[in-house]
Amino acid sequence: MKRLSIVVLLLLLASPAHALSGRWITASGNLEIEIAPCGEALCGTAVQVLNNRSMSNPNVQMADRPALGLKILRDFTPDGDNQWRGYIYDRENGKTYRCRMTLLDENQLSVRPYIGIPLIGQTQIWRRALDVGDQK
Repeated sequence: MKRLSIVVLLLLLASPAHALSGRWITASGNLEIEIAPCGEALCGTAVQVLNNRSMSNPNVQMADRPALGLKILRDFTPDGDNQWRGYIYDRENGKTYRCRMTLLDENQLSVRPYIGIPLIGQTQIWRRALDVGDQK
């Protein structure tokens, strides 16, 4: 078990995980998620609520489902060039799905939650949040 932990840690260090680290705006524009190491994997936590509307029905507010501090992404580990696999939490239905993330470029992240196999899923494109110093 210790050997496996060391191998996973080395894979994380060898992969460009640092490219994923940082703050990302979800496809809906509702949340800003900070992706950072958590143990031997990467996780994503909601650090800012930009809009609290339902993704399936944008006219509905989600006041009964607080998002701030919620761990949306968990257990993401490298799975090929610029790809990671882990789990994503859907706060609208309270379910957790398998997920594949692919870094398209330094400012775009493809996030694909799925059931069973990636073919049965829907791709979202998240964009990197601008640093305060970058905003003009």
